[in-house]
Amino acid sequence: MALDLETRDQLLDMVARFVAERLRPIEAKVAEDDAVPQDVIDEMKSLGLFGLSIPEEFGGLGLNMEEECLVGVELGRTSPAFRSAFGTNVGIGSQGLVMFGTDEQKAKWLPGIASGEIITSFALTEPEAGSDSASVRTLAIRDGDEYVLNGSKRYITNAGKASLFTVMARSNPDSKGGSGVSAFLVPGGLPGLIVSKPEKKMGQQGAHIHDVTFDNVRVPAWNRLGEEGEGFKVAMQVLDRGRLHIAAVCVGVAERLIKDCVAYAGERKQFGQAISSFQMVQAMIADSKTEALAAKALVMETARKRDAGQGVTLEAAASKLFASEMVGRVADRAVQIFGGAGYVADYGIERLYRDVRIFRIYEGTSQIQQIVIARETMKQGG
Repeated sequence: MALDLETRDQLLDMVARFVAERLRPIEAKVAEDDAVPQDVIDEMKSLGLFGLSIPEEFGGLGLNMEEECLVGVELGRTSPAFRSAFGTNVGIGSQGLVMFGTDEQKAKWLPGIASGEIITSFALTEPEAGSDSASVRTLAIRDGDEYVLNGSKRYITNAGKASLFTVMARSNPDSKGGSGVSAFLVPGGLPGLIVSKPEKKMGQQGAHIHDVTFDNVRVPAWNRLGEEGEGFKVAMQVLDRGRLHIAAVCVGVAERLIKDCVAYAGERKQFGQAISSFQMVQAMIADSKTEALAAKALVMETARKRDAGQGVTLEAAASKLFASEMVGRVADRAVQIFGGAGYVADYGIERLYRDVRIFRIYEGTSQIQQIVIARETMKQGG
């Protein structure tokens, strides 16, 4: 059920103020320390940000897709590392449980996910299975009332602090495609579950990714998410929502960059006048604004279609493709408009330039989105 307009506007205003007053002033420090301060994370918990998409009956805010995307735009106006602190709880780390979990599974884990007491992680990518997610090699072999997991996962967000993993593993070794993959809810800290040190990354310092190894990790069969062999279905439906969320964040980052460009161009003088008076600078701002508006329109229309119960696999992929590519172009133009100031750290433009690069990779690369879009378009006949 959608929020009433007054409640929705209050929520968006709260998030906007939190971003402007609490998060943006510490962006540089978070990047330098490679950590989001615990007191900020505690504030996020108190504001309900960990439970944006969790149903109200389990302590979350129960936002629909349109509302979540509107919040995502607001969150995009600051360093993406902040959103990453709770992003898996809102998206890929919880939605498989929301969509496919039993009543007992939901009652056990969703309240803690909504409060932030439980940090979630989504373990799909492997050394030999990233874009080709149906080629998962991690095994989950049934042994009585348990499954025994063996294998490794790569680049797993929030794995270092996760207390619940959604793990995709091959439960039928004889099936080489997606039909042999099942999904499992794996508590952190189990014997044999090993999390590596965080990777050093190009951008988004303060958000961490890790390799995860499963060495004879025993998981009760009760922890399987959905039916055996439904793991690929779980993953794809989770990613539809996740792609829209990421696309909305891309819009927010683009809008922030455009605003920064307009302010800087009005102050920076060359040849005795503000560079905002130069037509080539105006053209870059115009192109950026047009693309950001187009991305937002696509994202919000797709979100409304999903809320109406329509299938949006094609549109979600198109939103993710267009918005993530768009924000990369906007960030590049921002560096150009700022010139030397855009290349040094003082203004934060170079940091955002690096931060947004990952949007074209995770939740499915741009090339995977193109494949999905083409496949669905041909399936629909045009």
